[in-house]
Amino acid sequence: MDKTLIKGVQLLERLVHAGAPCGVTELARLTGLNPSNVHRTLQTWSHLGFVTHDPARGAYHCTLRMFEWGCQVANGLDVRRVAHEHLASLARSTQETIHLSVLDGIEIVYLDKIDSPQPVRAYSEVGGRAPAHCVATGKVLLAHAGTVALAALPTPLPHPTQKTVRTLRALRADLAQVRQRGFAVNREEWRTGVSGLGAPVFDHSGQAIAAVGLSAPSARLGPARARKLGAMLVATANSITQALGGGPRRRAA
Repeated sequence: MDKTLIKGVQLLERLVHAGAPCGVTELARLTGLNPSNVHRTLQTWSHLGFVTHDPARGAYHCTLRMFEWGCQVANGLDVRRVAHEHLASLARSTQETIHLSVLDGIEIVYLDKIDSPQPVRAYSEVGGRAPAHCVATGKVLLAHAGTVALAALPTPLPHPTQKTVRTLRALRADLAQVRQRGFAVNREEWRTGVSGLGAPVFDHSGQAIAAVGLSAPSARLGPARARKLGAMLVATANSITQALGGGPRRRAA
């Protein structure tokens, strides 16, 4: 294992998540690395075109090359390319924010997003992450992921809101309902005032490889509307599954 490479990538990740230009001293504090090592590593990243230096501020920031590579990776995923028009159609029909998510360890990553045109809407971003057990797309993917995925979850479960499920036992019961219902529901378990729905997309082997999600202010997602939108979400996920040559259609109860 190349420890120098690992430290270099970790430094770049810190700079990405900082969200603003950072100087050598600040990055050294954030990473625990020696300032001279930080400076040398930043020079390497700068030479490769991933980082640039602002002499006036004495700070470094990431270039658009990171974004370029990220877009190429995302566009190379068949599910994102195939799903986009289906997501757009669902967004037009529901007037709510629509996501496409994948499971990455114990978190979900948003691959695609179409914002609601309404002034009050759920906040998220492409490339953003959320704890899988807290959001609807994460719960529906965990429901079809098997015991290995559940075993990776921390104990006790983090609970960002008072409504978040807190034990694996309670989560397993929730996931059993998700499989029976056909879609998952998040009632303010990640963000207070925001609720969501999620339905699975399957590949040719029947594995859940992604999830279609809908997020909205809780006031707009009462039980009756949630059932209606849940059925629409499942239908959209089924359409994407079929377009990918995936398994049999899953239908909401």
